[in-house]
Amino acid sequence: MDRSVVFMFSGQGSQYYGMGKELYMSNPVFRTWMTRLDEIHTDITGSSVLKTLYDDTRRRGEEFDTLLYTHPAIFMVEYALTQVLLEKGIYPDYVLGSSLGESVSVAVADCMSYEDTLQCIIKQAQLVEAYCPKGGMLAVIGNPSLYDEAPILNTNSELASINFDSHFVISGSCEGLTEIEHYLKANEMIYQRLPVHYAFHASLMDPIALEYTAFLKLKTLRSPKINMVSSMYGGKTTWLDNRFLWDVTRKPIQFQSALKCLGDSDRVVYIDLGPSGTLANFVKYNFGPKKKASVYSMLSPFQQDIKNLDRLFEIFD
Repeated sequence: MDRSVVFMFSGQGSQYYGMGKELYMSNPVFRTWMTRLDEIHTDITGSSVLKTLYDDTRRRGEEFDTLLYTHPAIFMVEYALTQVLLEKGIYPDYVLGSSLGESVSVAVADCMSYEDTLQCIIKQAQLVEAYCPKGGMLAVIGNPSLYDEAPILNTNSELASINFDSHFVISGSCEGLTEIEHYLKANEMIYQRLPVHYAFHASLMDPIALEYTAFLKLKTLRSPKINMVSSMYGGKTTWLDNRFLWDVTRKPIQFQSALKCLGDSDRVVYIDLGPSGTLANFVKYNFGPKKKASVYSMLSPFQQDIKNLDRLFEIFD
């Protein structure tokens, strides 16, 4: 296939109980990697992500929001699904991560071993739960210019992400976001609280900065072996420093800018390996109904995982 293949990895907010369970039950490659990664988590924390993620007593619509499980679970699902595609001979020419998804890019591009990357994710979750005040993240359907124009937004929150021309995300304290919700509701604007109880990409993360960056310095970080596009940088990068996994936690996401450097061409294939197809939707909204690029999502909360995967395999055969 004479086209550029882009693997995309999403972050917090895209998770749900049972994500990837169809593949876990039916695909041996996915199950092997999920088990291997869960063993690392269990060795470090004494608890299993899989037992929580695939707990049959949990309803699919129930909020999955405990950071020590959601952080590693997102990485595990996306990294294990990557191994399924690689085993089928589908290789990325580029990796594109957003927020926590950047850590999957780091591992897939072999900037850091998957073991070390997962350890960093677990450490971050432990530190956030121990030291960061509770907060939240709010997705807003509207022009991102609203953030600068509306004082109630820019005084009660920080801009966390711009995903396309009519979608942005803000982070802040619980009280600040509640005030903003009242304002948005009064102005008949559409918004949604993400299933995240901390204000990522905002100053409420700063209490963990020193300890987390010190931990990251203990890890070996290499230049990417696969072309890497970072939503934190808003473009391509060929070199990472040891603060990278901290910076992608603290700094705003520039997904829209990152996407522009890859472009909308019939020679580009975007494959979303996140749990909910979030980034695939962002690509479609950025490029519009006349888009030329091919866009695929593998997982969804609607039990289409095997069907989606088989369809992709047929396309690449």
